[in-house]
Amino acid sequence: MASGTLTIDLGALVANYRALAAMHGGETAAVVKADGYGLGAALMAQTLAKAGTRTFFVATAEEGATLRRSLGPGPTINVFSGHMTGDTDVLRDARLTPMLNAPEQLALHLSSLPDAPYGIQLDTGMNRLGMEPADWASIRGDARDATLLISHLACADEPDHPQNAAQLVAFRDMTDATDTPRSLAATGGTLLGPDYHFDMTRPGVGLYGGLPFAAARPVVRLSLPVIQVRDVASGESVGYGASYVADTSRRIATLSAGYADGLIRAMSARAKLWAGDTPCPLVGRVSMDLLTVDVTDCADPPKALDILGPHQTVDQLAEAAGTIGYEILTSLGGRYTRKVIQP
Repeated sequence: MASGTLTIDLGALVANYRALAAMHGGETAAVVKADGYGLGAALMAQTLAKAGTRTFFVATAEEGATLRRSLGPGPTINVFSGHMTGDTDVLRDARLTPMLNAPEQLALHLSSLPDAPYGIQLDTGMNRLGMEPADWASIRGDARDATLLISHLACADEPDHPQNAAQLVAFRDMTDATDTPRSLAATGGTLLGPDYHFDMTRPGVGLYGGLPFAAARPVVRLSLPVIQVRDVASGESVGYGASYVADTSRRIATLSAGYADGLIRAMSARAKLWAGDTPCPLVGRVSMDLLTVDVTDCADPPKALDILGPHQTVDQLAEAAGTIGYEILTSLGGRYTRKVIQP
């Protein structure tokens, strides 16, 4: 038996893309790294390409090569990790555009693929990837053929955070003298407004229904099958470590899913599942393949429960687990039966 049914609404994906694209007048790219945030990079990118997306971003050259096989020769595929040792053949064969992060990457690229496109990633204060101002000043004369200059905001999901404005100033200081196209905004930056948009925005998590794009349509629904329902008497325990002890007689459903399917152990005894409109608390510990859920309030024993759906978004589930929606999405395992709703 499959661990559950993961329903992916491609119409919602396209609607989210179009809503974000409508917020500015330049190009809107799409980030499909981490296998399309766990939902299948090929499916996500092919759907978005049909909706008009011309540029995609991935994390590594290997991701880019896989995506190229799905998309064909037309779209631009940019690689955040740049040009690392060992990437040359993949970048060339898959016609990928690396976002170069250091002078050493620029030197490698210009020497090994002198006629191939490249972009430059600049560090404006996140201190993660990209060239710092001194690095950029030392090589910018050699990088006149760059197709794109990008940076990344560290605090865009907090609109009032002072680092947003500081990074905007830094990005302008580093790039205002160039006529190369620029991109600073992912989902959160897009929502910050026109000052952050430049020539291209590149939303990621917002496409898939995640915060900070609160107006996003949910893209995923996850329904988990019930294997067994049992009556538990007051004083009896449920699951590993006897961490849940019933204080009254309860009905407990055992579901086919667990942390091997991306439902992380941290949500134990904190998350809810839903039988229609009825909330059903998760009780006991999440185990590798099983969840135990209190279904006492259900009129009839349920055959399945939703852990993602109309009543619970990826971010609400993430909050219960003490994490973020990104982790929930990208952790969804391969054992689910995937059902696709076409646009």
